[in-house]
Amino acid sequence: MLPIERLQKSNTIENLWIYILSLLKESEIYAWEIPAIIEKKFNFKPGRITPYRVLYRLEKQGFVKSKIEERRRVYQITEKGKNELEKAKNFYKKILNYLK
Repeated sequence: MLPIERLQKSNTIENLWIYILSLLKESEIYAWEIPAIIEKKFNFKPGRITPYRVLYRLEKQGFVKSKIEERRRVYQITEKGKNELEKAKNFYKKILNYLK
């Protein structure tokens, strides 16, 4: 695997939580919508089950919360999730500033 391929993998599929939180920051989303939105918006396709696992962990840790709407579970980001997303953003900014 080339270095750029490794970088892309570690910054997409292996850190899916960043993409999920950023989508939830924009609006509430049903879990089943997430893979298609990620593929369209970020140009990579997460696994079929992986987004559900990530959502479960994020909810368990308090970064997202869910509610039942019309017999479906809809997710939204919490303040804790927004703070974590901001930390990730600052982390990437530091790296990009160093690479200039």
